[in-house]
Amino acid sequence: MNQHDFCMAEGCYLLSHSVGRPLKNSQQHLAAHYFSPWESSNKEPWQQWLPAVEQFNTALGQLFNAPSEQFCPQVNLSSGLTKLLMSHPRLQQKNCKVLMTQSDFPSMGFAMQKALPKCAQITFIPEYENLTDITVWQRYLTDNIDLVFISHVYSNTGVQAPVHDIVALSKKTNSLSIIDVAQSAGVIPLDLTALNADFMIGSSVKWLCGGPGAAYLWVNPQQIAVCEPKDVGWFSHQNPFEFDINHFIYNKGALKFWGGTPSVVPYIIAANSIAYFAALGIDKVRSHNLAMLALIQQQLGKYVVSPTLQHQCSGTAILNFNMQQQHVLNELNSAGISVDARKLGIRVSPHIYNSADAIHKFIAVIKKAIKVVD
Repeated sequence: MNQHDFCMAEGCYLLSHSVGRPLKNSQQHLAAHYFSPWESSNKEPWQQWLPAVEQFNTALGQLFNAPSEQFCPQVNLSSGLTKLLMSHPRLQQKNCKVLMTQSDFPSMGFAMQKALPKCAQITFIPEYENLTDITVWQRYLTDNIDLVFISHVYSNTGVQAPVHDIVALSKKTNSLSIIDVAQSAGVIPLDLTALNADFMIGSSVKWLCGGPGAAYLWVNPQQIAVCEPKDVGWFSHQNPFEFDINHFIYNKGALKFWGGTPSVVPYIIAANSIAYFAALGIDKVRSHNLAMLALIQQQLGKYVVSPTLQHQCSGTAILNFNMQQQHVLNELNSAGISVDARKLGIRVSPHIYNSADAIHKFIAVIKKAIKVVD
């Protein structure tokens, strides 16, 4: 079982939609690639650190089937989105029009409102709309939209958007597209070469189990030359070690979005984790995830308020127990089962390290809790 590769404490952890469990060899990997260059030499360690960070981009390329030079490390998704928005001339026009949804993570809306021109128009698809239905997107994604922002998965509803259909529609309307994979990377396969979106942003902290601080952006090669990032630094330079203050030339690849002196530790840790999942295969992760979700749906189906079809559901099941919700949460907590709750209900995310026995325990605790209340 793959669960033995991860740091698992006592109890049952079902919070991979929030923070994934780290690999057991993370500390060893960090020591080898971050501390060892300091300990084994009296020279500055950048020449050892930079190849270790390059492994982060290489692992992303393997995970998403795209060349590594099309990826760039970022501190977080908000920063990556801000850099993308401010870099593209079309998105800095006064009459710019953007489409996103009311269900997107709030931070994405905050960045959008501040990075776009003040007179830009942001249209939000309402929460009541069925975001799994491409006909809904067709009604909102019209020819006058400059950019469509697409969350592959919506964290509070457990909904998976039809990203391939939306991107295909954006080509017809001549709209730019940005995909947010924060809640899907590591559990739902995504082939960037086949998708052919314009941009993607993501992080490593959730299903990829890589910890915080190791986000990333991806830029379609057709857009790299068009983009001129404003938030630059010496690592955005084609030759970071040129050290000529009067001469700046953008990196030819997506690293033009990198900026100043980067963190190293988060990317070394995440590179190890992403490479693990790329080798394991996201199809395998998704297959296990769907099998565990099926157990929940079979036993607690009437409480499941998130989609259940494979092409519509995320890696997370959301269960609503109405007036019994707090009691159920208390019982799960007492049993050492870690979940959380949002407006629609309790969020449950079975990962590759969660066994069927753990899911059966989760189900049993809930059935007992509901019976006691009834």
